[in-house]
Amino acid sequence: QVQLVESGGGLVQPGGSLRLSCAAAGTRLSVFAIDWFRQAPGKQRELVAAITSGGSTNYGDSVKGRFTISRDSIENTVYLQMNSVKPEDTAVYYCHAVLDGRPEFSFWGQGTQVTVSA
Repeated sequence: QVQLVESGGGLVQPGGSLRLSCAAAGTRLSVFAIDWFRQAPGKQRELVAAITSGGSTNYGDSVKGRFTISRDSIENTVYLQMNSVKPEDTAVYYCHAVLDGRPEFSFWGQGTQVTVSA
């Protein structure tokens, strides 16, 4: 069983920065594609950023140029660096892992709250 644990959420002022972490227990994240999703109250869950096992990245239009997803294989962690945050970035952020070539092996973290407010 793969357990994903997100951390790093909290309260941040508009224009500030925050770094979210997605750590795994029970497996190496290097063989997974990792996505960050977010869900705000009353809204659908949306893709924020994605990174393949090979390191290719993709971003949602609303965060391009502000957020960066990266891997640290030694720490077995995936990060989401959030810069120039806006109030509309307020949401619960979820880490999602899909095993390469095996989409039936998909795992979610419990989520971490990010609140952008003055």
